[in-house]
Amino acid sequence: MQKATKTFNPLPYADFRSDTATAPTPDMFAVMAKASLGDDVYNEDDSVKALERYVAILCGHESALYCASGTMTNQLAHRVHLSNPPQSAMVDIRSHVFNYEAGGISFHSQAAVYPIMPSNGQYLTIEDISPRLVMDIDVHYAPTRVISLENTLNGTIMPLEEIVRIRQLSKKHGIKLHLDGARLWHASIATGISMKEYCSQFDTISLCLSKGIGAPIGSILVGSEATIKKARHFRLLFGGGWRQAGFLAEAALWCIQTNWSTMEITHRQARRLEHAFLQIRCRITNPVDTNMIWIDTKDAGFTVEELSTELAKAGIKISGSGYSARVVLHYQISDEVVDMFIDDDVKLENSDL
Repeated sequence: MQKATKTFNPLPYADFRSDTATAPTPDMFAVMAKASLGDDVYNEDDSVKALERYVAILCGHESALYCASGTMTNQLAHRVHLSNPPQSAMVDIRSHVFNYEAGGISFHSQAAVYPIMPSNGQYLTIEDISPRLVMDIDVHYAPTRVISLENTLNGTIMPLEEIVRIRQLSKKHGIKLHLDGARLWHASIATGISMKEYCSQFDTISLCLSKGIGAPIGSILVGSEATIKKARHFRLLFGGGWRQAGFLAEAALWCIQTNWSTMEITHRQARRLEHAFLQIRCRITNPVDTNMIWIDTKDAGFTVEELSTELAKAGIKISGSGYSARVVLHYQISDEVVDMFIDDDVKLENSDL
């Protein structure tokens, strides 16, 4: 029999492609070893229940449901809210739920999806949404039952004041308001606004425990007790019930309590890189509010492929093509690696391509 080999991401500290690149640490493995061994399908895993209780309280809601992915938590929320076709959901055209979840809302919830491009290019406003609401007055159209927001989106923070305005609109018309808060942790750290204050505006919130927080796997859905009870049923229907998930829940809880506060360092590193890119004439295409830098390298005189080749010499990875790239910071990237990144940028600018 061939001996099994362990495979790890060897350089998470130099991987700027996504904040999902983080690798589990010895401290995580230590807390995972102490997890309960109950069955979460029967709601008997104490470690999972502890995580769900902790996050529900943190967000000021009644209940929470730990799941394998953010796609699942987003889809479960929409499926619970979209229970009576014909119906529709209104989303940001750049959002994860619209672009990267395989058309899940239409498939799982039998709902039309109406995407909107924010007029300000950064986040949806009530002025974008209100004229596009579909009321239940004409049988030709699928009425709006859910407004789905994302915060942060492309690293940009959606102002709480605008969320409050949209919440007032949704309440007025009896429309559910969902948040893909995969990176809401970043918004809370950057603004000083508590998770509870953000989440109080929404019927359901999906929070990623891998992106930024650094857990090995998982997302968590937050909402009312009745909503989460129904979502738990749909989770099993979707094939998402899991048994002894306690060891993953323990790692996730540890990451919230340990890694979340380090996002302030990550944001500072992102601003350093933003400044460095500007110095070599790269154009910043989105506000650098948190841990992402979106760049256009055309004016700098090199392509993303050329930048990637230079960075790869130091073991640094980024994603993008042509003249467009996304650079993402996470807690396992050190200041020293950021220095290496900046040095390679300067070398590329001074080279004769």
